[in-house]
Amino acid sequence: MTDLQHSVHDLRRWIANHRCVVVLTGAGCSTASGIPDYRDDQGEWKRRPPVMFQAFRTQESTYRRYWARAFAGWPRFTAAVPGAAHHALAAWERTGSVARLVTQNVDGLHQRAGHRDVIDLHGRLDVVACLNCRHRTSRASVQAVMASANAQWNASAVTAPDGDADIDPAVIESFEPPRCTQCGGLLKPDVVFFGENVPSARYEDARDAVAAADAILVAGSSLMVYSGFRFVRQAYDAGLPIAIVNRGRTRGDELANLKVEGDVGTVLTEAVGSFPDSSQRAGIYRRQIKSEVP
Repeated sequence: MTDLQHSVHDLRRWIANHRCVVVLTGAGCSTASGIPDYRDDQGEWKRRPPVMFQAFRTQESTYRRYWARAFAGWPRFTAAVPGAAHHALAAWERTGSVARLVTQNVDGLHQRAGHRDVIDLHGRLDVVACLNCRHRTSRASVQAVMASANAQWNASAVTAPDGDADIDPAVIESFEPPRCTQCGGLLKPDVVFFGENVPSARYEDARDAVAAADAILVAGSSLMVYSGFRFVRQAYDAGLPIAIVNRGRTRGDELANLKVEGDVGTVLTEAVGSFPDSSQRAGIYRRQIKSEVP
């Protein structure tokens, strides 16, 4: 048996020993779906860090650049489909032992895989909000408006994280960015930018889920962003068991009871693939209890 097989076996036992697990996921769950991640296996930036919120709302050039790149990257982003990690976690939820899933991703792929109880910690990219009047609309409708306003605009694009794209800077100046149809204000995807805080209600929901859990599992996150790491810290301070599945170093490695180094989709599929769903588990438990009654 290889080291990875031993680790998967340990993870399978870890999962079986808990009845109320909070799962925290990151970009590593979606890379197999064609959505690149931000960091390498040492937790360092692979590319220039994302745009800061302050620059987005105060600098016209930054606002234009963001939307030009987002416009170019949207078709490939929406073509992404749930991968092995998403399906494995949805299957695990059906066993009844996943209490909540907290994701740092903004792609909605967990829900599309069938996961029901998801806290989108950093929001969703498929919704757009006005920074002035707070009017909300779908990203698809904003994409259609941009396509009409930029009918002659064209740029070759290389896929980047979270619906972004690398394009030739020379074509950005000719791009017409969108404005709110209600008040003319700036539009922003309903996601948490760098320099913003997670909305308090969303943070409290995730915090309370961890407080009620009997364990936490991190899947596909380096935990370098504090908004996710703080829940691992919370679990550690409360004495909860912590397991991490990730390819590469994470900020929480020293806090974890179990670390599995490997592809998150492969590991989770192996670890939860043989677990029965909640109704089957209930039958198993009833039979176990009956057999133990003298």
